[in-house]
Parts: sequence; C-alpha cells; structure tokens
Amino acid sequence: MSNQNFDLDQLRAQLPDFPKLNLGLAKWIVVGIIGAWAAITATYSIPAESVGVILRFGKKQDTLVKPGLHLKLPFLMDRVYPVPIERQMKQEFGFGTPGATEPTQFSADPRVQLEEKSMVSGDLNAAQVDWVVQYRITDPEHFLFNVRNPAETLRDASESIMREVVGDRTIDEVITVGREEIQIVAQTKLQELLERYQMGLTVQQIQLKEVNPPREVKPAFNEVNEAQQEQETAVNVANGEYKKVIPQAEGEADQKISEAEGYATERVNEAEGDATRFNAVLAEYIKAPEVTRRRLYLETMSEVLPQLGNKIILDKDVQQVLPFLQLNPK
Repeated sequence: MSNQNFDLDQLRAQLPDFPKLNLGLAKWIVVGIIGAWAAITATYSIPAESVGVILRFGKKQDTLVKPGLHLKLPFLMDRVYPVPIERQMKQEFGFGTPGATEPTQFSADPRVQLEEKSMVSGDLNAAQVDWVVQYRITDPEHFLFNVRNPAETLRDASESIMREVVGDRTIDEVITVGREEIQIVAQTKLQELLERYQMGLTVQQIQLKEVNPPREVKPAFNEVNEAQQEQETAVNVANGEYKKVIPQAEGEADQKISEAEGYATERVNEAEGDATRFNAVLAEYIKAPEVTRRRLYLETMSEVLPQLGNKIILDKDVQQVLPFLQLNPK
C-alpha cells in the first residue's frame, strides 16, 4: 500500500504544472462571443429590386422590408427572406443561355432539354419546340409559403400547358401560321393555373423561339415552307399589280366620263343659245321682215367676204385688158 502511494505521488510530481483557470477572463470571452453573434444576427440587408419577408418565431409579419440595411431580433428569432419582386425572370425550355444566375432558368442536362422540346401535334406529327417564359413575383408571401419549390412548379406547369396547346393543333399551325396564337393561349392557360395554385407569380410573356420538325423530315418541311413563301410572294405581287392597274383604269374612266359630260353640257348650252338667238331673230323678223332680212344679209356678207381675200371683179363685156397697177398691195 505504501508502494502504491509512493508511485502515485511520484507520478503526480512528474506531471507539468497547468496554469490555473481565470474565471473572470473566461466569462468576458463568453460574453464577447455572444455579443458578436448577437450583432451579426441582428443586422441584415435587402438587395435592390427586392423586398424582405420577416418570420418572427416562425410567424409571418405583415410588414414588407424595403431594400437597404436593417436591424432585426438576434439569435435567429427573426428570419428574413428577400424576394426579387422588381426583377423580370425567365425560364428557358429546350435550350439554355450560358451565364444564367437562376438555377431553375434552364435544364443543364442536354438529354432533359431534348425531352422538354420533343412534342406531338394534334395530327400525330413530331415537333421540337423551344420556348421562353418571362414572369415576375407579384405576391412575395404567396410565392414563399403557398407552394413548395415554386420555380420548379412553374417549370412543370409551363411544360404541361405547352404540350396541351401544341397537342390541340396541326403541325403546320405549330411551325408556321399558328405561332402567335399558341403563345397567347399558352400564356392565358398558364396564368389561370398559377392563380389557382396562388403562387404569387404573373406571366408576362411566352415566346416561341425555334419550332422545327424532327431532323429526319426537316428537308421536306423546308421545301414545303419555301413553296408556301413563293405562293405568298406571287399573291402579293399580283395584288400589288391589281392595286396599281385598277385605280389607274378607274381614274382614266372617270376622266373620260367627266370630259364626255362636259362636252354634252357644252353642246346643250350652245344649242340652247342658238335656239334662243334664233327665236329672238324670228321675233324681229315677224315685226319687220324686209329690214331684218337685209340686216341678216349684210351681217353674213361682212363675215364671209373678209375670208375671201383680194378679188378683182371685171365686167364680162370688157374686150381689152386695162393697165391695172399695184394689184397686189404690200
């Protein structure tokens, strides 16, 4: 027993001397750590184009926080979620723009992109449709708390609506003449679905990018499109010629009709004037026939004789040539 005590004492003697713990210093260190943590968790900032939604002890607060630096209850008693309500966001289907900041803007896997754009039209033809959905967050609270993963839900809803709209139309409508209608109908249906889910999102535009047939039949579709474009060009040229020739012919016809009407009016007026003048002369003739007849004779001769020029009148019984001088006056 003494040997054991001796060994234990010897062992204790060999241990190094540790400094004694200063309880006062330790207390201030703990207080400093807690204070630093409180200061860090009591401040937050909301970026531009966003508002903040506050949860206090898990309960949503009614006030939305504007952009800037703010204070909140520390130690995670308040949790703040920034929501970019002023930013226009988009989702791309069938392709992806490099450098996107939103994780859900497009599918990174090329196989998923091919599956997204591969569709079947209403006449059972295959088509590859690339489109873009542009949207904004209009209700931050609904966006955060009504639907889990709202961005992924939006992608699924957009793809479902586009397949439905394309499936209701023929391949010619999808590729050529029906693109604008498809965009409008898809936007309306998607907005109705989002309002039913109360997701707090507003669809601003759905835009079809590239709509192509499958690679195997693309040359045939290109030939059909070229033929349709040539037909439209020929129709437009014919309409242009029609619109150019017809108005010109109508103008010429109106001009001739106007000239004919003017000539008819002139002839009628002249005839009426002649008749009036004849009636006036007749009235004078009835009053004084001899005087009127002589006046008419003299007036007629005064109009006719100046048109005959210089005339030499000889007596028919003259037997010799008289020496006339200066017969042609200058």
